[in-house]
Amino acid sequence: MSLDRRHFLLLTPLALAGCGGILAKQPYVARSDWPLAPPPPAGGGAGGRGVVQVQSLAAGPTLSQRGLITLLADGSIHQGYYNRWATPPAQACTAALMAWLQATGAFAAVVGDGSSLTPDLIVEGTLDTLLADPAAHVARAALTLVVAKPVGIGERPLAQRRLRATAPLAGVTAPDLVAAQRAALAGVLGQAVALVRGINPN
Repeated sequence: MSLDRRHFLLLTPLALAGCGGILAKQPYVARSDWPLAPPPPAGGGAGGRGVVQVQSLAAGPTLSQRGLITLLADGSIHQGYYNRWATPPAQACTAALMAWLQATGAFAAVVGDGSSLTPDLIVEGTLDTLLADPAAHVARAALTLVVAKPVGIGERPLAQRRLRATAPLAGVTAPDLVAAQRAALAGVLGQAVALVRGINPN
């Protein structure tokens, strides 16, 4: 065995031991799952009329994953790995929209897909945007919503809007990103509720 090979074999265990020490010092970072459920405003009572069916909202580009989205300075996006929404954003937005509509007390019932109740209005759409924009110090949310009336075996569109809202972003920590995006989504949900309440299905 050559001297160089013997020297390499002697040093290899020491090098690997050193790497093990470095890896052992790396802190463990656990994933955090954040709920996306802005609470609705105080209820408006009960006794409303009509049934509203909220169909599952579609997810816009980049929103099919659960990672928190941050808009970077170069215009690209960063999708969080360690900080995620507890449920997919479009699914959470669908549930929140139903809760907000029900909380108004303006409708006899607010139901989802597959309900046996015959709806007076059908609400469907796409969650287009939900992200933090640190350069602008805001979070942004956007929702395209279509409200239609069932007619026979089809639907007659009554309104279509793209709703947008922003909320102040206090910092870049995970709690800051979550709080601002929840607030932006709440702004969009408020507009959605106003849109649906303002439509006469007759």
